[in-house]
Amino acid sequence: MEHSDLITHKNGRQRKLAGATLPPENVRDMDRGEASSSEPEVEDEAEGLVRESDSENRRHRVRPGIRGELGNVLLLLFLYVLQGIPLGLAGSIPLILQSKGVNYKDQAFFSFVFWPFSLKLLWAPLVDALYFSRFGRRKSWLVPTQYLLGLFMLYLSVTVNSLLQSEGGPKVATLTAVFFMLAFLAATQDIAVDGWALTMLSRENVGYASTCNSVGQTAGYFLGNVLFLALESADFCNKYLRTEPKDTGIVTLSDFLFFWGMVFLVSTTLVAIMKREHGKGKRKVHEETQGVMDTYKLLFSIIKMPTVFTFCVLLLTAKIGFSAADAVTGLKLVEAGVPKEQLALLAVPMVPLQILLPVIISKYTAGPRPLDVFYKAFPFRLLIGLEYALLVWWTPSVKQEGGFPVYYYTIVLLSYAVHQVALYSMYVACMAFHAKVSDPLIGGTYMTLLNTVTNLGGNWPSTVALWMVDPLTSKECQGAVGQSCGSPEEAGLCIKEGGACVTTLDGYYVESVVCVAIGLAWWLWLGKKMRRLQEQSPSAWRCRGNQ
Repeated sequence: MEHSDLITHKNGRQRKLAGATLPPENVRDMDRGEASSSEPEVEDEAEGLVRESDSENRRHRVRPGIRGELGNVLLLLFLYVLQGIPLGLAGSIPLILQSKGVNYKDQAFFSFVFWPFSLKLLWAPLVDALYFSRFGRRKSWLVPTQYLLGLFMLYLSVTVNSLLQSEGGPKVATLTAVFFMLAFLAATQDIAVDGWALTMLSRENVGYASTCNSVGQTAGYFLGNVLFLALESADFCNKYLRTEPKDTGIVTLSDFLFFWGMVFLVSTTLVAIMKREHGKGKRKVHEETQGVMDTYKLLFSIIKMPTVFTFCVLLLTAKIGFSAADAVTGLKLVEAGVPKEQLALLAVPMVPLQILLPVIISKYTAGPRPLDVFYKAFPFRLLIGLEYALLVWWTPSVKQEGGFPVYYYTIVLLSYAVHQVALYSMYVACMAFHAKVSDPLIGGTYMTLLNTVTNLGGNWPSTVALWMVDPLTSKECQGAVGQSCGSPEEAGLCIKEGGACVTTLDGYYVESVVCVAIGLAWWLWLGKKMRRLQEQSPSAWRCRGNQ
């Protein structure tokens, strides 16, 4: 007999833990990297359904298609789209803040918003184990998190203008706190939806879950980032969408937040009332899960292994060399006058490339040494970082009265495309190696741990890179004798005396060179160590209890 009390289940193994727009890159990386473990893991859980399905197939000699579960697939797709909306909005805020002249320490502080998707492994076992059985294992988390997402969006729709346009400048601390909660809730919703997907779809169609994840989250991010920035821009709307110019875009940030806040509240209510976790007429699937402490002990035992520990240290340091290029370049282009909506729209032609690249690269990472591709792509990505610095330096000289010429955007687009080739070469190689070394008996947990470390290895260098731009920048006071610009107070005195603070050395260029030097040292020393990990025997990667 089931009880509606909050309970903890401790019987058997755990489902795959969810591991990223972010920024998109991190957000997409996490979920795509884990997709491969989805299908095998539902075999035991859906055993009853499989027996019924197999006997039906034998009678009719026909494989059940997706038509019978089209409603479930569309619901999953919609839930992943909702998940991408707050992530896309969070990705647009740094560009808006940059256009309002905030300093890079504030940008670094706001970058913590993108950490929850990299850290959700820490609370995923709780989402798996604690729930109200009468309401539903996944709905116990999905419904309250989506209600909170909707309420936070409605709160922001009322307050965001005052937060962005206050007299002393944008209130970055408050914005960071609210958007961090949005990202935390979206990450928790992702864990619940990932788990629900494994039982919502039959064994034959469960492979569509990862497609819904990647397509839905990408579409949601596009709506919340690219589409929003385009429709919010007065220049873009006046140029392409209006016959009569106006001072504002078609939508404002407040309008956008209010609309999606209401969508979250209404759709969540409908799911709570109308959608059963186990469809009518279907046999109830018995999901099993490890106890919370057992899961944490398992994670600790994995990371304690010498080979895994070494690999994690390498993953946490590998992206230092790319941090200035990845985290600061876009903001510097906005600072140089490139419209933020034009930068966002450059992501559109990249979509086909981002779909094709993993397919092409996977042919070269399918062998026994996938990290060779990672090692070979590494120096090219470092060089692209220097090319990005040159691009930022060149940008002010290209600016014209009406904006930037077409050839400038073409060069930016080509630079971004080459960067994507190097990035995906390293990413696909890393995911292939994760799949190769993960202990098959605990593959979901193992893979998620490695993916989490991989994404943390991108998050912390980006935050540090943003934080260090201002300290590394040199400015001098021109037009006022005896004044300097070493601190905000001194800069204020300079301006008060009739002078102006002029940048003599931009910290971004210093960072770019330092990061490439660090990256080159990593490639020459630690990169070879990473390649040698491929020569370890399979037993070196297995937990002692599973050898």
